[in-house]
Amino acid sequence: MAKWTPKHEAPEPLEGPIVATITGGTILWFALFVVQLPFYGWFADRGQLWWVWTCAAGGFLGLIGIWYVRGRDAALKRHAAAEAKSAASAKRDERDERHERPGQDPQA
Repeated sequence: MAKWTPKHEAPEPLEGPIVATITGGTILWFALFVVQLPFYGWFADRGQLWWVWTCAAGGFLGLIGIWYVRGRDAALKRHAAAEAKSAASAKRDERDERHERPGQDPQA
């Protein structure tokens, strides 16, 4: 049996409103939990309490997800700002080197 090798490169990951998506999902999980609370007895009688607690767990895990994606988003923005700053610095240094006159001491 031959080993499978990809024939093309994987596409770049999609970036979008990740924080908003995770926040919306978390709100949805908590809303489902709250909606099911009045029927707690009904779920308990039928052995379906896992529905209620799954929604609660989804909401609490969503809070962890919000914390994570907000930190990730902030780190990506910091990285982009640092890259832009270093690119601007390199461009400025390049421009300064072109404008120096030959034979002149750049330290003077």
